[in-house]
Amino acid sequence: MPAELTGREALALRMTGLLLRPHPTVRPAGVAGVAEWFGAMQAQDLASGMWSLGVRLPALGHADVHAALERREALRTWPMRGTVHLVPPRDARWMLELTGVRSLAGAATRRAQLGLTETDTDRALDVLGAALAGGGRLTRARCLAALEAAGIDTGEQRGYHLLWYASVRGVTCLAPNVGTEQTFALLDEWAPDARRPERDEALAILARRYVRGHGPVTDREFAGWTGLTLTDARRGFAAAGDALTTVRVDGQEALVDAALLDAPRASVDDLLVLPGFDEYLLGFKDRSLMLDPANADAIVPGRNGVFQPTVVHDGRVVGTWKRTVGRTRVTVSVFPLVPLDEPTRARVADALGRYADFLGLPLRIDWPG
Repeated sequence: MPAELTGREALALRMTGLLLRPHPTVRPAGVAGVAEWFGAMQAQDLASGMWSLGVRLPALGHADVHAALERREALRTWPMRGTVHLVPPRDARWMLELTGVRSLAGAATRRAQLGLTETDTDRALDVLGAALAGGGRLTRARCLAALEAAGIDTGEQRGYHLLWYASVRGVTCLAPNVGTEQTFALLDEWAPDARRPERDEALAILARRYVRGHGPVTDREFAGWTGLTLTDARRGFAAAGDALTTVRVDGQEALVDAALLDAPRASVDDLLVLPGFDEYLLGFKDRSLMLDPANADAIVPGRNGVFQPTVVHDGRVVGTWKRTVGRTRVTVSVFPLVPLDEPTRARVADALGRYADFLGLPLRIDWPG
């Protein structure tokens, strides 16, 4: 008989798997360890992705995380749902082949809308491959210039589509920024030690990583996260075997990391300030455990897909925050979604102080209204 969990118990497990509470058995070492733990972490916004790592690695600052990415402890590409994620370098290629290719289904329609032909995309792969050969990397602007020099029009979003297409096809990947400029490298040169699991093994790996980093979750959550079919999501759960165990959360069956369920768990009255594009919310379709549905519009104003950074107290979203980074300080405005007493506001200030330390800047906090 599956263990019965209350919503609060499920939330505590979920927060622990997300490495936002102390984990009883795991202490991932550095950026490589966190990337391996999750398998893929939202990173469509680079600043958000950097803080997603920083909040889970409190000993590291922004420069430390950037240096780890330069050492290729993780890389950014488009493995799932047409969205940029941080992934372990040696897993990038099989993830692109397993899940990334599904986002190519609509590529022909998008090409037609942009006035690109299949010949154009094939030529773009050749041009970028030649321009980046030899272990170098180029800024986005120089990649677009190389395409233009080859007679490929990059205007009207054509350039972005071609750069995305080259990465999903496994030709290129995103390398760390140079200053504020996005850069690209060849995937085979940036991550030469590619892992090559068979398809069922790949499904099992991805299922285990998703469940241990997000569980309790359902097969539909896994399908939504990966962009896989529900059939493949269930196949991955089955292939993961005894690493996963079934629980019931408010009457619904879900899967959780078996090791986590069996380990002793301490109650933690946490307070966190998380980036907008974090696995904490982006890793789920059903966010009701963490977020009052009445506040959903405050997190994604206009439902435009742009998530606001969140203030999280004991696992629940209680506010949002916005930052302005200057040369001499970072200013953060906090917008509570529920009443926050003075001790809680002091804890918010402490959490934001950690964020400012991560950036290496003094902090100013505003509480508008």
